[in-house]
Amino acid sequence: MRQIILEELTALFEEDDLEMPEFSDDTLLLETELDSLGFAVLVTRLEERLGYDPFSLMDEPVYPATFGEFVSVYERFAPAT
Repeated sequence: MRQIILEELTALFEEDDLEMPEFSDDTLLLETELDSLGFAVLVTRLEERLGYDPFSLMDEPVYPATFGEFVSVYERFAPAT
């Protein structure tokens, strides 16, 4: 999951000519150059690629602050295979 998210992030940063930061679990998402529209595009692309949007599956919305939390949301709501 982490690799797929990083691939989509890399594509977004390249498309927007932004410098790709080194993402670790502690990377604060608000401190990257990706804005709210960029994150919306990221979630849309991940939904197309993975077949689900974890944020629409939540009973209570959670807004991940770090990259690790973002990955965790996708892992927690991944469909059983």
